[in-house]
Amino acid sequence: MILLVVLPIGLSGCVQPTQPAELFQLSPESSAHRAMQTRFFETENGHELLSASAAALQDLGFQVEESVREVGFLRAAKERSAREYGQYRNRFFVWLLSLGHLVIPVDLHQKIAASLVMRPLNQTASRQEVRIIFYRAVWKGDGQADRNYIPPGEQKMEMIRDPEIYQQFFAELSKAVFLEPHTI
Repeated sequence: MILLVVLPIGLSGCVQPTQPAELFQLSPESSAHRAMQTRFFETENGHELLSASAAALQDLGFQVEESVREVGFLRAAKERSAREYGQYRNRFFVWLLSLGHLVIPVDLHQKIAASLVMRPLNQTASRQEVRIIFYRAVWKGDGQADRNYIPPGEQKMEMIRDPEIYQQFFAELSKAVFLEPHTI
């Protein structure tokens, strides 16, 4: 009897976990996202490029939270309201259709963050690659399902794939890179 209990437990430890084949596959749009997030600059001074990147983010309303010059890393964030008109309209219609038994939570607050990595592309470090990724964390408000209250504080995180924010950043960075060496 003990053997029937111990044997399956012992054999289950010998099974090798397998990873799905698609787990490490890149999506078809991943190269387009990488191209949107990356630009190349002809400069030998990586520290000035990192400083110009921090200035560009500050011009866009971000506050620099962390900077490591030695490895070319920069992290910045800004906090904004996440309330949108459509959410309240949807919340009302769900409440109406459920006869008052369901109130869906709405987005209240968001923290938009940016992580930037800069690296030299050649031995002489005369060409630099700058890659920035924007993402946001959104906190939801309260809701209700029948008599069960849904407290505020549910959180979700998502990548920002809107090309406009990347274009704005790289336009600001290009201006800053031009202005710094020319002291205009």
